[in-house]
Amino acid sequence: MFSGIVETTGEISRLVTSGGCKDFTISPSLPFNDIVIGESIAVNGVCLTVTGFTSSGFNVTAVPETLRLTNLDQLISGSAVNLERSLKLNSRLGGHVVQGHVDGTGQIMELAHDDSDALMVKISLPDILAKYIVNKGYITLDGMSITVIQAANTWFTVTLIPHTREVTIAHQYTVGSKINIEVDILGKYVEKMLGAYKHAISH
Repeated sequence: MFSGIVETTGEISRLVTSGGCKDFTISPSLPFNDIVIGESIAVNGVCLTVTGFTSSGFNVTAVPETLRLTNLDQLISGSAVNLERSLKLNSRLGGHVVQGHVDGTGQIMELAHDDSDALMVKISLPDILAKYIVNKGYITLDGMSITVIQAANTWFTVTLIPHTREVTIAHQYTVGSKINIEVDILGKYVEKMLGAYKHAISH
């Protein structure tokens, strides 16, 4: 489990494709000295398992299904990624509950700065996810816990403050950028409970 508060960014220093999988070596901008093999790390919001270490970083593997559902398939050597280690029991939950199970991707449709230098981002939305996204609700974008400003059937908007853009890969966003989306798990639980309730009262 993660909080959606990105700890640092990293660079893809090595990439090997084998059998449909991709093995990444990631060099974090800040040292992750206490990670161990088998630990979970969110890479652009995708929960991946540490499989080994190099002198400059750590290794993870993305399987074909993960590559199909996320933007990890677009990564090349030199690409920057958001990184967050999994939460400990005594960790502060600064964002919201993030599983690291990306539900799909969207594309940036518009970027616009306001008077405070915050960046408004309009992102396209897969139809299947629209029902889980509400105004002022949480959403995870490339591993970042963000508040939804406006939600529609085919798109939604968020605002990124300067600090968020400085410490994450968001400063690289352009129109057309592919973004990993994980909706708030609470919405899925509510949907399932309501479905069970409707089934019960109809029989």
